[in-house]
Amino acid sequence: MLYHEASDIIRQLDQLPGIVRSSTGEVEGIVNFGMTTALAGAFAGPAVAACREALPKVTLKFSDADSDVLQARIEAQKLDMALVFEDHFAPNFSRHPIFRQRLYLVVREPIKGCQGTVALEQVAKLPLVLPPVPRHRRTVIDRAFAAAGLSPNIVAEVDAGLSELSAVRSGVGNSIYHAGTFKNVYPGAFAEPLLIEPPMFLTCSLVYSSDFPLTYAGEAVKKVLIQFTGRTTGLIRRKTGIRRTVIIFHWACC
Repeated sequence: MLYHEASDIIRQLDQLPGIVRSSTGEVEGIVNFGMTTALAGAFAGPAVAACREALPKVTLKFSDADSDVLQARIEAQKLDMALVFEDHFAPNFSRHPIFRQRLYLVVREPIKGCQGTVALEQVAKLPLVLPPVPRHRRTVIDRAFAAAGLSPNIVAEVDAGLSELSAVRSGVGNSIYHAGTFKNVYPGAFAEPLLIEPPMFLTCSLVYSSDFPLTYAGEAVKKVLIQFTGRTTGLIRRKTGIRRTVIIFHWACC
C-alpha cells in the first residue's frame, strides 16, 4: 500500500512542472506511451511524429512490448497509456476501441488443400506453439476450441511474440497469430497465413488507467493518438477493401 501511494505521489511530482506551465500556455509535460510489438513496426514512427507535430512541447517516452506486458506497466504506473490487443473488459482500465482483428494460422510450409482459410477442426490436429494462459490471445484461442468441442495440440508455450514466431520458423509447430503477412520482417520464412473458420477476434484499443487520471499532456496525447489511429485504420480499410470495423492487419515489425 505504501509503495502504491508513494509511486502515485512521485508520478504527480514529476508531472507538476508541465501541469503548471500547461495551465497558462501550450501543453507541456512528459507522457509514457506504449504500443504492442505487432503494431509498432508500422505505426510507432508515424504516431510519434503526429504527437510531435501537434504537441511540440510534450516529451513522448515510447516503448513496445506484448499487449499483456504493456497493460501490466500501466497498472504499475510505468506507462500512461498503450495501444494494445485485448479480449475482455478489465475494470481498472479505461479504453478507446480502434478496430477488431482476426487471428490467422501461421505455418512454415503450405497446408495441402487449404487456400486462404483453414477449419478449426484441422487446426486442432496440428502441433501448436501458443502464448501461455492468461494472455489475451490464448484466452480467445482456448474459448474457440472449447466452443467447438475441440482440444488444441499444444507442444510449446512461449510468452514473447517474436520467440513464438522463431519456434514456428524452426519447425517446432504452428501458431495462431494476429497478422496477415510477415513479408516485411521474415520474407520467405512462412507460408501465407490462413484465416481460421469460424473466426477468432482480438480488439485493438488505446487503454489507460481508470484509477489515475491522465495529466493535461496525457489527455492531449490521447486525443492525438485517437485521431491518428482513426486516420490510419481508415487508410488500411481503403487499401484492403475491408468494411465496417474489421481490419486485417499485416505484420510490419522490423
